[in-house]
Amino acid sequence: MRLLPLHACCMIIVAKGDGSMEAISGRARAVAAVIALVAWAGLAIQFSATFNANDAIAETLWILLRYFTVWTNVLVAIVLTGAAFGIAPFGSPRMLGFITLSILLVGIVYVLLLRGLLELSGGAMLADIILHQIVPVLVPLFWLFLAPKGGLGKWDPWLWLIFPLVYLAYALARGAAEGRYAYPFMDAAKLGWSQTATNCLAIGVGFLLAGYAFIWLDRQLARSVRAGLLP
Repeated sequence: MRLLPLHACCMIIVAKGDGSMEAISGRARAVAAVIALVAWAGLAIQFSATFNANDAIAETLWILLRYFTVWTNVLVAIVLTGAAFGIAPFGSPRMLGFITLSILLVGIVYVLLLRGLLELSGGAMLADIILHQIVPVLVPLFWLFLAPKGGLGKWDPWLWLIFPLVYLAYALARGAAEGRYAYPFMDAAKLGWSQTATNCLAIGVGFLLAGYAFIWLDRQLARSVRAGLLP
């Protein structure tokens, strides 16, 4: 499975019907550029560390594409790069909300379920910190203080859910074929399909509920901006 089709599909789904094309500010574009560079750097470091272990570009890419963390950080890097250059619809409320919620999922799942499972060192450890901890903090802060507010709709969480669902189908199919799953909570070979489905359903419901909490916060912040309480 190649990288571009999945992300291109997600971008089309998220951008479609987004009537709010308000350009983000110059300061927001500058900060987006910095965060994009951080994400690209983390991905490059991760690629280098993985490549050093097998000395094959194709094998390295195939290994990295097993993980939701990599897919999501690539998506963040692409979207924020586009936003930094002022390319629509990368700076739209729906797109920025989408990448923020997706990278939050990465950070939360890492903290709750994955942290400490692997002993890492060198570039692998640095990439782990950037992709699992730094980017999942920087992007929400960017959304909170610099993204345009009030442009999200009630159906957006369902649109955003498509990305993790597509990844889930891909990851489970790949795991079943290879006999190796990306994450312990979706390891059907060890847990069984019933427990795996329960775990994935819980994460999916949490993602959806977080999406609606996101919309509520977006509306509250938009009211504060209109009232002059926030810049």
